[in-house]
Amino acid sequence: MSNKENYLDYIPKKSDKIQWKELDNGLIQIIKPRNSLLDKTIRKLFFTPDSFKIDLDKMGTFIWQHIDGGNNIYEIALLVKDEFKEDAEPLYERLIEYLSTLKNNELIYYIKNSN
Repeated sequence: MSNKENYLDYIPKKSDKIQWKELDNGLIQIIKPRNSLLDKTIRKLFFTPDSFKIDLDKMGTFIWQHIDGGNNIYEIALLVKDEFKEDAEPLYERLIEYLSTLKNNELIYYIKNSN
């Protein structure tokens, strides 16, 4: 993204390389396979699991459910603010940091809003 583009206009999308499920408590668990050559080698040597699981908290689950390929980051921020009120503050800093973490771990990617 260039400095001239507004980060809030981007639309986050879930990666096709991962799976997720809703747990009995209503929270989301993300399942990311470990299938790189390095991961496969480490799994054979150290008997590590073939995937790792990330359990999201209530706010993380809410955000994940709204990463639907239609909502841009600004719209997700408004939904989070409406749902969590002052508990979401500082809203934009937290949301952008959270989405950046998801992106850096290849759980989501961004598409440019065509509007």
